[in-house]
Amino acid sequence: MHDTGSKVRGAANRAYRSGLRAARSAAAYTRTVAPRAHALAAHTRTTAARAAARGRAAVHGARRRWRAASPQQRLTVRFTAASTALGLVAALLAVAAAGPWDSGQRTAERVRAARQERGSGADHTPGTPGSPGRPSGPPAAPQVLAAAGPVPEQGAGEGGPQGSGRGDTRPEQMPPPTASALADTLEPLIEDGSLGAVRHASVVDAVTGRQLFSRDARAVSAPASTIKLATAVAALTARGETYRIATRAVREDDRVTLVGGGDPTLTGKDLTALAARTARALDRDEVHTVRLRYDTSRYTGTERHVIGPNENLARVTPLMVEEGRTDDSDHGPAPRAADPAREAADAFADALEDKGVAVEGAPRERTAGKQATELAVHRSAPLGALVERMLTHSDNDLAEALARQTALAAGEPAGFRGAGRAVRHTLDRLGLPLEGARFADGSGLDRADRVSPALLTRLLTLAADPDRPALRTVLTGLPVARFTGTLGSRYGGERGEPGAGLVRAKTGTLTGVNTLAGTVVDADGRMLAFAFMTTGAGARDAAQRSLDRLASALANCGCRDSPSAG
Repeated sequence: MHDTGSKVRGAANRAYRSGLRAARSAAAYTRTVAPRAHALAAHTRTTAARAAARGRAAVHGARRRWRAASPQQRLTVRFTAASTALGLVAALLAVAAAGPWDSGQRTAERVRAARQERGSGADHTPGTPGSPGRPSGPPAAPQVLAAAGPVPEQGAGEGGPQGSGRGDTRPEQMPPPTASALADTLEPLIEDGSLGAVRHASVVDAVTGRQLFSRDARAVSAPASTIKLATAVAALTARGETYRIATRAVREDDRVTLVGGGDPTLTGKDLTALAARTARALDRDEVHTVRLRYDTSRYTGTERHVIGPNENLARVTPLMVEEGRTDDSDHGPAPRAADPAREAADAFADALEDKGVAVEGAPRERTAGKQATELAVHRSAPLGALVERMLTHSDNDLAEALARQTALAAGEPAGFRGAGRAVRHTLDRLGLPLEGARFADGSGLDRADRVSPALLTRLLTLAADPDRPALRTVLTGLPVARFTGTLGSRYGGERGEPGAGLVRAKTGTLTGVNTLAGTVVDADGRMLAFAFMTTGAGARDAAQRSLDRLASALANCGCRDSPSAG
């Protein structure tokens, strides 16, 4: 009994101690976990509060954006939501109609498959649709953007409904925007208060030339630098895209004459190379001492633009180096030489002496004789490249030079008036709308210039014509929104970004005058040409932003009426 009692007491004591340890452990765990639980609960409450605040902010933001959205944008959202709901209903009905499911496969589908002829596959078995006895090729994926050019005729030729009648495999063109839908998009934007009192606009289909939108499209106003489109088309038509402007060195006895041909892009390096070739030619003739003359008779009339001395344009002379710039710039405003031709002659004299030719006295201006012998010649880049540079950087010096090349080709005096007559005559022969147009200069710096939006869009569609490849540099030279040239710093921000990289356009800016003319591919892949012109705007930057929004709207607009409209 004693042993049994001892065992019982020992077991009880062990149980008591074990229970005590368990209780202490539980108490310690509770003391450790409880604060963590409280902290977790507090964190959860904080996170939930933050999420609720973000949710409320998102709702308020969505409401603000909804109130700021245009009627077209609201209609798009409603239409998308309704279409999504209708699509889900249609999908559910289609699933129900297809019959019951069995292990992931519709039973109706499995039965239909079992009834089909056992073969190697429709695309590889002879006798299936396609050429007799030949396997059919895989279906062709459609192009993302329809190719430019006329819309192929339907229902003719080997291609059936998709062909053009001659086996043409180009995809069918997307239809252009409708006038009513385009007006709904542009009219509210063109009424922006930041634009001036005069607001003219034209939008045309670049493929067909059909007018899609007009706001006094044939009314004329000051174009500023968009007149360079007319200068470019006229010069390319008169001279051709491969024409190069020559600067020559000729000799009469001991006189060497540097003859300017009208190339404002002549660089100091080019002039040095021309002097080196001239020195070699003189050395062959054993002439080592010369008197230097320079000839600017290629142009006539005044060298000074009506704006007077200005950093936007040097004196208009056929002989200059790097547009008469006295800094290291190659485009944009810059200080200019007082007498660019004389400075070019002085630089040429220095280069000759560096090559061992002694030059007596200072260079003097004189017209070269008809019997003078050519010693050396430098030729500019092709005219097409000059046009691209002029349009991309809105180069006023090049614009005046190209207008004078048009005059020279037409037999007109190469001055402001003669160039204006030649440009107008050249464009008239192309059948362009010139009512009220005036070309007082080639650069657009003269406020007397007048053109219409209709003329600007016709110039652009002419350049896009596949039958006129010589005019293509008019399009390729246009600045790209937010990337190149005078549009490189524009189309930023939420409202401008939709047009970045999509809009290509020539800008125009004078005090109170803001214009934009170019091309854009709309949301459906259709190429449009546009011109927006305004006069009387009080703030330049605000007016430019409004013009940019107009062009961006075109880039992001399919702008066709719904099938149920009208």
